[in-house]
Amino acid sequence: MHRDPLLSQILRYASRYPDETSISRRFITFIQKNPDCFKRELTSGHITGSAWIVDGDRKQVLLTHHRKLNKWLQLGGHADGETDVLSVALREGYEESGLNQLIPFQHEIFDLDIHLIPKYKNTEAHYHFDVRFALKADSSEQFKVSEESHDLSWIKINALEEVTTETSMIRMKKKWLAINQDKR
Repeated sequence: MHRDPLLSQILRYASRYPDETSISRRFITFIQKNPDCFKRELTSGHITGSAWIVDGDRKQVLLTHHRKLNKWLQLGGHADGETDVLSVALREGYEESGLNQLIPFQHEIFDLDIHLIPKYKNTEAHYHFDVRFALKADSSEQFKVSEESHDLSWIKINALEEVTTETSMIRMKKKWLAINQDKR
């Protein structure tokens, strides 16, 4: 089944983050009930892939000031039928930043989040079941601001709260710092 690889990744994620069992279960239920979960045409919600892009020193994260949502977030977007969500995160990271050298820190999921996307023009409100991967980039490579963003910026991870109070962003910061405490 085309959903099995993602379900396996989510089960491994759930074993690494037992305090996030609730969100892992919601993902699994959603994926099992919706064979078209990778398609944005599924109006209740769909799988998206995101990139937590960190510089080589592991101290800065590249964020987008999202045009539609008007807030600082990680880069990412719709799977559009692609079942390899890491590939989605890499594609979206490239499309939204122009950075050519994005490398996964690991091929496992870094974070899961489910968030409501408000109604926008002709698109009804719906949920993004967001699968996030940690990617490495060379901060000396010039990024390009895409049409989806007001701006892009390297933000010091320790200063993340200066640009966002989003719960999932702060959670990713805490995970990143915990994973990398011996590498600082």
